[in-house]
Amino acid sequence: MIKTLASNLHFSNIGVLNQAKPKRIRMELSITQPDDWHLHLRDGDLLEAIISHSAFHYGRAIVMPNLKPPIKRTAEAVVYRESILRALPTNSHFTPLMTLYLTESTSPKEIKHARESGVVYAVKLYPAGATTNSQDGVTDLFGKCLPVIEEMVKQNMPLLVHGEVTDPKVDIFDREKIFIDTILKPLILKFPLLKVVMEHVTTADAVRFVESCEEGLVAATVTPQHLVLNRNSIFQGGLQPHNYCLPVLKRESHRQAIVSAVTSGSKRFFLGTDSAPHERRRKECSCGCAGIYNAPVALSLYAKVFEEAGALDKLEAFTSFNGPDFYGLPRNTSKIKLTKSQWKVPESFSYASGEIIPMFAGETLEWLPSSV
Repeated sequence: MIKTLASNLHFSNIGVLNQAKPKRIRMELSITQPDDWHLHLRDGDLLEAIISHSAFHYGRAIVMPNLKPPIKRTAEAVVYRESILRALPTNSHFTPLMTLYLTESTSPKEIKHARESGVVYAVKLYPAGATTNSQDGVTDLFGKCLPVIEEMVKQNMPLLVHGEVTDPKVDIFDREKIFIDTILKPLILKFPLLKVVMEHVTTADAVRFVESCEEGLVAATVTPQHLVLNRNSIFQGGLQPHNYCLPVLKRESHRQAIVSAVTSGSKRFFLGTDSAPHERRRKECSCGCAGIYNAPVALSLYAKVFEEAGALDKLEAFTSFNGPDFYGLPRNTSKIKLTKSQWKVPESFSYASGEIIPMFAGETLEWLPSSV
């Protein structure tokens, strides 16, 4: 629901009497509380430092398993979930939806156990070496993981895909397209009933692929950074480590294609921030980590994108309906409010081991989320 609220603007009266005061129109959106379908919460004191940002904005989140060591078994996912729940602010109703890290030793029995647990909602495919803590990922999907994928189809367990090849001979800006052509298309052909989420899509190629697949079986999450930034943002004014993520930002034409897809009203795309905090010194160093911490600003940026596209009426479906519908979960019943009101992003967030620099640190955003 979109509301407009009028408030007075005060001007000096310079010899003018009985003149109506001009009105300022403030826009306000009330939407079903969103979920984040791709989130990194880390663990330890970093988890405790950041959890409140996501818990304030979202009802649920699909939590990534790439810890050190990774979450490979259901029992480990249960323990991790309990640590997340302990770290939540008092009276928070945030629900973590756990995932397993797919390896070449994952068994079909583990997939069945995961489904029966009621705790694990998906399995994550990391090509080995593709991103942070992916060294234990898969090198031979079709040779060693087929029995597991067959069981995933039986259990209706979604496969979440980091869609990049890791061959060093392939240009980093082409790795998503090559992954689609050589891995994802053959996988879908072999397992047409496998539910797949192509996570953090970054290219027009990925948009076309998702749109070509059967609705309800293949979908995609979209991050705020891939909607508002292109690859120039990594280099403008010098190297910008806090704009570096994987998959890496792409050309402006790809950004525009993703914006068009998500603001079209398509049910195939939904919110997944890929918010990925790192301590500042791990970003600002000779070999910095990939990942953008966007949890505090993501909803503001999504609203900006939909407003600029003239599609605010489609924002709620993207943030709050398409994801749970794909996963077969009920939509949230709680609401949040987004007000067209300027606010300044904090320069950093301090915690026991250092500080975290958020996306758009120190900048002013136009949409302010708040509880209802």
